[in-house]
Amino acid sequence: MGQQGQRTPAGKGAGKEFVKEITPQAEDYSQWYIDVVLKTELMDYAPVKGCMAIRPYGFAIWEKMQELLDRRIKETGHQNAYFPLFIPQELLEKEAAHVEGFAPEVALVTKGGGETLAEPLVVRPTSEAIICDFYSRWIQSWRDLPLLINQWCNVVRWEKVTRPFLRTSEFLWQEGHTCHRTEEEAEEETLKMLGVYQDFLETEMAIPVIPGRKSEREKFAGALRTYTVEALMRDGRALQAGTSHNLGQHFARVFEITFLDRDDELKHVWQTSWGVSTRLIGALITVHGDDRGLVLPPRIAPIQAVIVPILTKKAGEEVLAAARRLAGELRSAGIRIHLDDREGYSPGWKFNEWEMKGVPLRLELGPRDLQSEQVIAVRRDSGSKEPLPWAELPGKLPALLEELQGDLYRRAQRYQQEHTRSGADYDEFLRVMERERGFFVAPWCGREECELKAKEESKATIRCIAFERPEEDERCLVCGEKAAEKVYLARAY
Repeated sequence: MGQQGQRTPAGKGAGKEFVKEITPQAEDYSQWYIDVVLKTELMDYAPVKGCMAIRPYGFAIWEKMQELLDRRIKETGHQNAYFPLFIPQELLEKEAAHVEGFAPEVALVTKGGGETLAEPLVVRPTSEAIICDFYSRWIQSWRDLPLLINQWCNVVRWEKVTRPFLRTSEFLWQEGHTCHRTEEEAEEETLKMLGVYQDFLETEMAIPVIPGRKSEREKFAGALRTYTVEALMRDGRALQAGTSHNLGQHFARVFEITFLDRDDELKHVWQTSWGVSTRLIGALITVHGDDRGLVLPPRIAPIQAVIVPILTKKAGEEVLAAARRLAGELRSAGIRIHLDDREGYSPGWKFNEWEMKGVPLRLELGPRDLQSEQVIAVRRDSGSKEPLPWAELPGKLPALLEELQGDLYRRAQRYQQEHTRSGADYDEFLRVMERERGFFVAPWCGREECELKAKEESKATIRCIAFERPEEDERCLVCGEKAAEKVYLARAY
């Protein structure tokens, strides 16, 4: 498929060929994914490896996600701010574990204005170092706490293997950075924001997730504890959908972020950081998409319903006038509606395009519908059709969209449940990871050598340590010793 302006109007038969340009998931899942992001015009490749342009339709999805998540972040008392893109290298190197964790991914600027810089500047891979430098000056007293700040920005991590949205060298995200008086307050904040992410993903994006804690090996560099929400894609791989870190006092001690407490003692703050990124657009595609392209949950969809008028020479103007009137009424009712009144494109071609772009509902309006004062509502997820009277549309469409939203969540939840296995049989675990993938829930002794052995032999990692404890008599999946934790393992992006 070419660019929008290069398309050739298609007849009824050509519409089927249009969707055939998407490789079936069962044939080549990776190619299916690339076909979808390109042909639905979510993104385009940049001249720099691992970078991309997010096109208007893709950015509209991100804007909707940003709007809904930003509201939740602010409702929990956080304020938005912005911090510099460039970080003096010495600031990043202050925290040894942080540098070690990010060293392979860091991009450096060594020249500016035609001159060699006295000190290289790091292009922001994450903002702990630069923000801690500011916080060391902004915080003086217990009265300044808690400090609850979030920023929406771009970051750069020089990735070796990239895939649009799921892993790119530059991406967009939000990152929260907070300071607290006590460890208990910081832990409460960390878990609260993990809950915000889980609610956002499940309620707005219709993506069920597994919450838990990362192992010591998998946690964020410099963190005391890292918590995560893990989603399962339709190829059986897991995706880290969001993380929340209790940073303890590591950064506070390095950057001397201190405050005078109520007891007149000088103390170091306790910190958290947490974030999600445009990787969630990749999750949206891979959790809900099918062989015809995107399937967007209504709450996230930039266009919730599209009206496609079926025009004839005899009744064309009447149908178009009715379609415009209906679009105005539905827009007034709060529905994100689009009227596709483009000339030179057949209705069948338009049907296929909007199906591929994942619009939740298509409203067909032709001469016979005009006489009956109805539209034919077609659901993107199931393809089911239902005639709806014009007068009932403002009331019925919101309910239909909510039903569709819930059905998408339940479908994704069923897939997750059907592809989650459990047990302590190591050979079965290896077979599942090789043939079927999905989550494998197993008891674990907590030792790193067992974690590494499982990773080496299965190519799966501990995605998270479950909040629930193992039973008293459960034994480690790998070594057979007494279990200390229950973990979710999976191959991942």
